[in-house]
Amino acid sequence: MSADGVAESEAPVPEMEDHAADCAARLRAADEVLLASHIDADGLTSAAVAASAFERAGIPFETVFSKQLDEKEVARIAATDYDIVLFTDFGSGQLDIIAEHEAAGDFEPVIADHHQPADADTEFHLNPLRFGVDGASELSGAGASYVLARALESEPGTNRDLAALAVVGAVGDMQNSQGGLHGANAGIVADGVEAGVLEEATDLAIYGRQTRPLPKFLEYASDVRIPGVSNDQNGAIQFLSDLDLDLKSDGEWRRWVDLSMAERKTVVSALMRRAIASGVPAKRIEELVGTTYSLLDEEEGTELRDVSEFSTLLNATARYERADVGLAVCLGDRGEALDRARKLLRNHRRNLSEGLQWVKNEGVTVEENVQWFDAGTRIRETIVGIVAGMAVGAAGIRGDVPILAFAEKSADEVKVSARGTHALVREGLDLSAVMREASRAVGGDGGGHDVAAGATIPAGTREAFLREADRIVGEQLE
Repeated sequence: MSADGVAESEAPVPEMEDHAADCAARLRAADEVLLASHIDADGLTSAAVAASAFERAGIPFETVFSKQLDEKEVARIAATDYDIVLFTDFGSGQLDIIAEHEAAGDFEPVIADHHQPADADTEFHLNPLRFGVDGASELSGAGASYVLARALESEPGTNRDLAALAVVGAVGDMQNSQGGLHGANAGIVADGVEAGVLEEATDLAIYGRQTRPLPKFLEYASDVRIPGVSNDQNGAIQFLSDLDLDLKSDGEWRRWVDLSMAERKTVVSALMRRAIASGVPAKRIEELVGTTYSLLDEEEGTELRDVSEFSTLLNATARYERADVGLAVCLGDRGEALDRARKLLRNHRRNLSEGLQWVKNEGVTVEENVQWFDAGTRIRETIVGIVAGMAVGAAGIRGDVPILAFAEKSADEVKVSARGTHALVREGLDLSAVMREASRAVGGDGGGHDVAAGATIPAGTREAFLREADRIVGEQLE
């Protein structure tokens, strides 16, 4: 038994081992494979894990990315010359569409996904939900790809280093709730630690430990809001200046990664005292500290060293139509691709900041069971879900009901993103079902996870969609 309480096993997710071996055998027998993957951080790392495993196994392949796997996109894939298609981080929710093409002899699918499956089946379907493992909180798409990659090994353990990318995918998919990664993800973390590519530690659970100057690090610490520090530039600077520490070097603020353990303890203790004095509930204060994950092969002080920052960098590539850049970074390009990714990241951060400010200024409309805003063309449809998640709990925006965000996708279609909380999920919220059912009721389609999901609906159907979504959420939370 490891320190995490994870049983030591050659397979990181024993429940999926046998079926992963079947999927791997089918892929090895293929002349060549089309690898199709989603475009978010989890999708990019899923593709990178699979691509690395294919390279090592000598399996010829080509990689394509899709923003959304709908009928049109599956038909486009079917029109290629590939007999075998590996879908990563999507495919399960579109199994009904895929199964029709399989029956027609267009291609044979292998799926490594973690989303709720549609009402259809196929032989090679590697999804944790089929094996009693929670795909929303215990195993991501990259985790499913990793299970497959381990089954593709020529020698036991040779793909264990790919656990680092799988952990980036899991964190990018918001699975590090309640202080860290759990369940099947913990088995992958153990693999990464054993392979020497991952460090698991207890630290301040705030984004930006590697790259942000200390005042920005604390100012943007929004998960646990501390009055007078969070969202308060001058307050954060004053808080740090009042500590008996030398927190500048050559006139520049140091970063969290630059501090010694003793200095970190001093800052954490002072933060906790401030939080207590400000009336922050004890349970929230405990969330300041959690499990952090660092990639040991990456340079300290860069976005790639910290798993959370790495996942944000990846989101900044694919959500701006540059999935190729994100994949190249995942596969080790630390030159041109990384430079391009950093430029995209700066643009991404600016767009998120402007989008969040717009939502704060415009506010949200509160229905009986949900709250929502319609950004139209003001917020890019590929990032409106991220903005919605950031907005929850901000001034004037409730944290106790799900939030729905609308953005124009095209002249004919509207993108809807939904975000909830793990507390609401424990009460019965399942946004995957909400998005799927409400969107199909108005001629669209959707899906995802219980805590975060999305849909595409025809233009002009927002009000009908909202009524249906509000009704379904009300029934779930009765």
